Amino acid sequence: MARPREFDPDQALTGAMNVFWEHGYDAASLPFLLDGMGLTRGSFYKAYTDKKSLFLKVLERYEIEAVTPAVALLMSGNEDGLDRIDKVFEGVTRVVADGDQRGCLLCSAAAGPAAVDADISERVHMQLRKMKDAFGVALSQSAQYQTRDPDLRQQMASMLLTQYVGLRILVRSNGSLATIQNAASALRDVLRGPGAVH
Repeated sequence: MARPREFDPDQALTGAMNVFWEHGYDAASLPFLLDGMGLTRGSFYKAYTDKKSLFLKVLERYEIEAVTPAVALLMSGNEDGLDRIDKVFEGVTRVVADGDQRGCLLCSAAAGPAAVDADISERVHMQLRKMKDAFGVALSQSAQYQTRDPDLRQQMASMLLTQYVGLRILVRSNGSLATIQNAASALRDVLRGPGAVH
């Protein structure tokens, strides 16, 4: 019996993440995944069982590499919380300016057909809740909102999450850089009020 080809699990998972990121869950066919991961069909099924199990592992990886740093940025630092929120949205425009139109893997999963799967939906919404909570912390650590009603801060945090997800999906759909920059700028104005200097 032939031995299955050995592979680097970390490198294979990175390859899978790039395939899902480029094609989306449903369009990420097994041949695309095998090619991107550098695996044989036998090695794939032995290591990951099926595409859904692999995607859940990819979402875990994405949380570590993308969601956790964004949450940390929002929740800590010496800057005013609104400035930290600005940085998160500036990061969106920066990657588009650099030519990356893939958007956010998590946001694409939330908007795509895969989210009807209970396990995938649970994982996606767990990460989105972390982002919403982090926006709430940033607002509570801003001079403008720290003394405001906590319910208002929660409403604002929900609004920021929906704007973030929507903006990242707009990136994914090849929205223009000017549109994305204008949306981010308008959001800053909404947070600070008209005429505020930022």
